[in-house]
Amino acid sequence: MFSRFFSKQPKLLTINGAQPIEVQAKETILQAALRADVAFPHSCRVGGCAGCKCQLDEGTVRELTESSYILSSQELSQGYILACQAVPKEDVSIRVELDVPAQSFEVSRQTGHVSKQWKLTHDITALQITLANNMPYASGQYANLAIAGLENTYRSYSFASAYDAASHQVELYIKHVDGGVLSTVVHEQDLVGEKIVLDGPHGNFYLRESEAPFVCIAGGSGLAPVKALLEQAIKDKVQRDVTFVFGARTQQDLYCLDEIEEFSKNWPANFEFIPVLSDEPNTSNWRGERGYVTNILPRFLTGQEQAYLCGPPAMIDSAVQVLRNHSVPSNHIFFDKFISQANVAA
Repeated sequence: MFSRFFSKQPKLLTINGAQPIEVQAKETILQAALRADVAFPHSCRVGGCAGCKCQLDEGTVRELTESSYILSSQELSQGYILACQAVPKEDVSIRVELDVPAQSFEVSRQTGHVSKQWKLTHDITALQITLANNMPYASGQYANLAIAGLENTYRSYSFASAYDAASHQVELYIKHVDGGVLSTVVHEQDLVGEKIVLDGPHGNFYLRESEAPFVCIAGGSGLAPVKALLEQAIKDKVQRDVTFVFGARTQQDLYCLDEIEEFSKNWPANFEFIPVLSDEPNTSNWRGERGYVTNILPRFLTGQEQAYLCGPPAMIDSAVQVLRNHSVPSNHIFFDKFISQANVAA
């Protein structure tokens, strides 16, 4: 018994009954799965998003961080764990809905250069990047970016437009983070012509096939993957009602409004766009919604929707709770938390 728990021999990980995978010493379930090229759902990798939650059927694990703040009491009672924070103590067996889009894309690392750079708001900058080769991705996924002079500093940014098989260009929206190494360079310097390295695609944020209406909720630069997802849906002639709620601080923080207006015009079903401002002065000419996105969500939720959320962790956590409180099942909620290095440190 004791030798089983303290042995340095690799443990075996069985995912959905498939061929077992060896887990090395101190390796998490997520690390082992990704090393074995399993399309395991994940996002932040630090226990802050629940993207990698899975159900433990057999065996025991050592949890690196407390998971009760991110998993519901019902999920905990059903044996759910966070794969990125679970180190097997013995052979384990888990169940998980694998991250397999309708079309899967191979991860690659490519070089390229910044071909265009422009400001979207006072703290969000757009980069158009021209790559050496086309990089296929599912609209909603992200890539890891490094720029000349900071080759060892990779940061994750979502693709901001739908995938175009005929183009070698991609767009990224980068929010300036105080003290951020890469985002400060993007915010302050002219990068047109600078060499970059892009590694991707990654992530499990993409539109799932369904006939159900869906809700999109974005905050700040979280608009990027939602914009890409909606562009792709129009290309694919998706005929589902959609409500798009965009949370910002003031009118000056709203952007891509022309593109969203085009979505509304071209959408083949009902399309409603609701911007919500949290810090807009009461003396301004704003006649739209004020407060937080969670203030207005209950107005249009029936419990039948799928929900797609991108943005700051606090916004997503609050919105997910509202969705669950209004009977939207957890397996109908998909999100990508935009976690900065400061969030990771915290």
